[in-house]
Order: sequence, then structure tokens, then C-alpha cells
Amino acid sequence: MKSIFQRETRMASKAKTIGSTDPTQAGTAVEESERLLQSTPEQEIRNRAYEIYLQRGAESGYEVEDWLQAERELTTKSSN
Repeated sequence: MKSIFQRETRMASKAKTIGSTDPTQAGTAVEESERLLQSTPEQEIRNRAYEIYLQRGAESGYEVEDWLQAERELTTKSSN
């Protein structure tokens, strides 16, 4: 069993790595933030499909229908 100190040290080490601005490290924190802020059509569909899923009461088994409905809604919205 790891001590609290060992867990905190490991977590702090991970935090330093994640937030690192070391140019040799792939994907700095700034790049990651920019990537998350960019909205792609696929991400918009995914988000809308998830909203539909929640509105339906989070009932599984309708993933394809939710996705297609979200695509239709967003395609119609973007063409107007």
C-alpha cells in the first residue's frame, strides 16, 4: 500500500509533466488548450447526439439514431 506522501509526490510529478512548457515535450498545455477550443463538425454532432441521449432519459441502444438526428439538425442549421 502506498503512503499518502508517495501518491501526492506521484500526482505532483504528473502535474508538472502535463503543464510543462518544455519544447521537447509533444503537445504543450497551450497547444492542448487551443485544440480543445477548436470546434469541428464531428465534435458538434457528438455533443448534440449526447444532448439528445440525455433528453431521452439516457436510455442506451439508440446511439445511431441519436447521431443521425444530430447530423440532420446541424446540417439543416448550417444550410440556412
